[in-house]
Amino acid sequence: MEINGKTILHGIMGNPVAHSLSPAMHNAAFSASGLNSVYVPFPASDVANAMAGFRALGLRGVSVTIPHKQAVIEYLDEIDPVAKKIGAVNTLVIENGTIKGLNTDWIGANRALEEHISLTGKKVLLLGAGGSAKAIGFGLIEAGAEVSIVSRTPASGKELAQLLECPWHSLDEITHLQGDILVNATSVGMSPDDHCTLVPQQMLEGFSVTMDIVYSPLQTRLLKESQESGCAVINGLAMLLYQGVAQFELWTGRKAPVEVMREALLLGLKIKN
Repeated sequence: MEINGKTILHGIMGNPVAHSLSPAMHNAAFSASGLNSVYVPFPASDVANAMAGFRALGLRGVSVTIPHKQAVIEYLDEIDPVAKKIGAVNTLVIENGTIKGLNTDWIGANRALEEHISLTGKKVLLLGAGGSAKAIGFGLIEAGAEVSIVSRTPASGKELAQLLECPWHSLDEITHLQGDILVNATSVGMSPDDHCTLVPQQMLEGFSVTMDIVYSPLQTRLLKESQESGCAVINGLAMLLYQGVAQFELWTGRKAPVEVMREALLLGLKIKN
């Protein structure tokens, strides 16, 4: 698609953003949909001026990544209720100079899981207590799942559990815990430490589904051992894909070309590695 005076601009705001796979995913989606739109990285350190720039230049949509997911909230005109609960925004929808903040991370996680299992009434063991765990936890509860937090750090784990109004367990207790779904929302297992896992293999056969938010490598040790134990497995690209699908649909009002976006992510990951 030729870039011209009618091209609608979108982007990703963070610091750094050069590593992001989102431009490849969204530009492939715009092209496949025949839209005169483009998506570019914005390496931003000054949140206030960046937000003013987005408003003034007439951008349609912006993804927000680390370290700005909390800082942007101060500069919004409107915030989605779930994003407000989570306390983090990863998506900006801009119309007529008005900026609304939303969070599609939880939508991405839920949609990835719901391809394999209904979430209502299911027991989920959620590993981690950081920003990703928080978004995923709220999403699971929105879908009617029963969540338990497991973390290495008691203070942050108990704080998140209190926020979600759910149980907290120390990592030392993990062999005594069971559920329907296991979600790793930590960075454990990421390259170059892809030999690491928080979960002993002998307990995995009790779960129906394992999801790992790590996508480098695509098959972490946790996922490999889960598959060997008979679990359905979901890699980290699924959550990235479906949060992007939700963004595309918010920005364009169209159904996203999911398979095109998936292939763009896989190709981008291959190139970066």
